[in-house]
Amino acid sequence: MIRLPKFAAIIFAALASVQVAAQPMEQVPERSEGEGPFPVLIISGANMIEGSGAPPTGPVDIVVEGNRITAIHGGSAPDEVRARAGRIINAQGMTVLPGFVDTHGHNGDTGKAPQPAYGYKLWLAHGVTSVRGVSFYWGPDQPDLSDSRRSAANTITAPRLFPYAAMGDKWGGGAIDSEAQARAWVRWAKAQGYWGIKFFNSLEPAILEAALDEADKQGLGTVAHLAQPGVQRVNARKAVELGMDGITHFYGHFESLLDDNALPRYPQGYNYSDEQSRFGWVARLADQVVEPGSEEWGEYIDFLVESDVTLSPTFNIYSASRDVMAAKNRDWHSRYTLPSLMDFYAPSATNHGSYYKDWSTEDEVAWRKFYRYWFDLTAEFHRRGGRVTVGSDPGYIYQTWGFAYIGELEMLREAGLSPLEVMRAATVAGAQEIYEPRGENPPMGTIQVGKLADLVIVPGNPLDNLKLLYGTGHTRLNYDSGEIEQVGGVRWTIKDGVVYDAPALLEDVAQMVEAQKAAR
Repeated sequence: MIRLPKFAAIIFAALASVQVAAQPMEQVPERSEGEGPFPVLIISGANMIEGSGAPPTGPVDIVVEGNRITAIHGGSAPDEVRARAGRIINAQGMTVLPGFVDTHGHNGDTGKAPQPAYGYKLWLAHGVTSVRGVSFYWGPDQPDLSDSRRSAANTITAPRLFPYAAMGDKWGGGAIDSEAQARAWVRWAKAQGYWGIKFFNSLEPAILEAALDEADKQGLGTVAHLAQPGVQRVNARKAVELGMDGITHFYGHFESLLDDNALPRYPQGYNYSDEQSRFGWVARLADQVVEPGSEEWGEYIDFLVESDVTLSPTFNIYSASRDVMAAKNRDWHSRYTLPSLMDFYAPSATNHGSYYKDWSTEDEVAWRKFYRYWFDLTAEFHRRGGRVTVGSDPGYIYQTWGFAYIGELEMLREAGLSPLEVMRAATVAGAQEIYEPRGENPPMGTIQVGKLADLVIVPGNPLDNLKLLYGTGHTRLNYDSGEIEQVGGVRWTIKDGVVYDAPALLEDVAQMVEAQKAAR
């Protein structure tokens, strides 16, 4: 039994309300998908977006040997190189990008998506070749670490997996109730093989500071979800002052920008444990903060930038709050969302995130205003030099794996990042956030000689239309034929030199969905 501090217990109860942490996920089957790596692989004739923010260029031939990029040729690769190729992918008319990095991953539970391959395949089918799990699963005896090792060996069909553990979770060493205990847990997590720590603001500030200090010494990344039960002690400003590397979601920012009060003003009858109350109210927090563009607003953003904190906003995960009807009728649900997952998404008194039990126009209007403030904060942080990464937080609130990630790209664009800036956030910025705590340059994230062969190949140019990246493609009218057609969708995802047929992965997922429907 895991003993948690008081506030951590509240938060874990909310996050795991229908997750049975003691029940392990199903075993991921051995890999049967994908071809390679090849002694020589050539991606031929593509336009290239290399990830750093440089403009597209092409056509190019990219040469991969094993799992590394060894040459990039303007035009065609030399004949002697082509003669040695085990495979040549004809990518004319397509765009090749670095593999996408999802910095906020979870991967289901036994109640809604018990086979981890479901999420893994959906991520890969959308070009996501690396995922930071925060956490992938809750509780002990879950496959966070074993799946990470198997993915690194390419014995399962999955992105690169970088497992974080939630502070205090997964061990049997007692409550985190002292600085010494916090440091002991951090060292334990490092020894197990975790790459970093997900914090809820449940610890006393001195204990949190000790944990962050030890994480820094151990080369572990840190990221915080600063929920309301602890935000009066540790808001985003305080967390960053104590040494937090990253802030995910919006929690803690607006509590750092209150206008007339020291604490948020809660309405009569508010109950954090009732998620309709919790999420319905939080959008009204925008009415209590300083105005965007004010001196206090600018000072806070400068503080975040100067502190080298990373923001992973996960705009998409709360987007149903702006329009629940649209979210539950997305194009992909009928074919690619498991019935058990749709059941989980439906309004519920117990399922975390299924909070729209009596969601009103007033709630949605409040959330649209809240998003304007949240967008402004993130875009201005980015404009002043702050690092923004792409996290999708899938498996909640009608956000299905893979599709949710592309939705986050679109929302970063809506916030004000340019298409090239969105691509940089999705690639090298995410890779940097994962590797910098270790003092290492990321081995992926850009298309450069010497980098790992993590690549995405998509018909058309996603800078012109991010919708081309959805697995369901983009619907348009063909003016010449008069027919309505679907275009786009990732064609190939290459992870570690292994070439995956993205439509085939989607078909595997569709068969999982049909099998579950038939079993019902």
